[in-house]
Amino acid sequence: MKRRIVCVGNLVHDEVFQVDALPASGIKTGVLDYQSRFGGPAATAAVAICNLGGVASYWGRVGADAAGEAAIHIMSGHGVDCAGVAMIRDCRTLRAIVLVDGRGERSIVSDRRSLPPDPAVLPADPLDDVAVVLVDSRWPAGAEIALDRARAAGIPTVLDADGGTPADNERLVAKADHVVFSSEGLRDFAGEGAPDELLRRCASEPGKVFAVTRGAAGSLWLLDGEIVCVPSFSVVVADTTGCGDVFHGAYALGLGEGMPPLEAARFATAAAALKGERAHGWNGMADRAAVASLMAAEVAA
Repeated sequence: MKRRIVCVGNLVHDEVFQVDALPASGIKTGVLDYQSRFGGPAATAAVAICNLGGVASYWGRVGADAAGEAAIHIMSGHGVDCAGVAMIRDCRTLRAIVLVDGRGERSIVSDRRSLPPDPAVLPADPLDDVAVVLVDSRWPAGAEIALDRARAAGIPTVLDADGGTPADNERLVAKADHVVFSSEGLRDFAGEGAPDELLRRCASEPGKVFAVTRGAAGSLWLLDGEIVCVPSFSVVVADTTGCGDVFHGAYALGLGEGMPPLEAARFATAAAALKGERAHGWNGMADRAAVASLMAAEVAA
């Protein structure tokens, strides 16, 4: 029986505007295309896991509105267990405005305050069949409770460290077994400097894994005091939105299947690359066969 990955954090209603170039301050820009879709770090990770053949539960919050209902319906259609999603009355589902340029780069403006942060809405799940708990730093109150429960149950944990306040991130990083930063998240947490130097600043207890994703530059991993680079895959990128979220979901799935960190990282890198190539939000996720094919082709080359 496959064991579940529990993903705890935010779900976001994304309004995506395709533009020729990301606008500078004070510049008006015409829209080439528009899509209404859904994202959010933990929610997207859960969808990615299911598309890759895993089993995922999403624990989070949505407003009791049309967007929240649509998001749960779509996630369930991808195979995600949404029994742990709380629908909050008189609140709006989190929203983001996403601008994507012709190179696939994006700029995001997020509304993260339309839902209460109270973690009491988390389900009372004993985690008996759970292999890994993945949390994002965008809902720190919920993430901290989930990390504490997982540690008490002896379950490995992954932190998607991107955003959040320094105080919140200090607590979450201290509690997680695998901490995977975005480049921005690493700078916010550790300050300015070369990525390898910043990862070493984060090192605390033995056995803890720290990493940073860097887009086309691949990812860096601090394992047992050594810095290791996992290179990216060669694809033509259409939209980088959600690539990091897919990476975290695939990495957690790899760990849950018994892969060592670097093997899980390479698997996650391939899944994220295909997401960037395909775009189209949750409908652009790669399946397991496509990821295996990309990994095999890169080895053959």
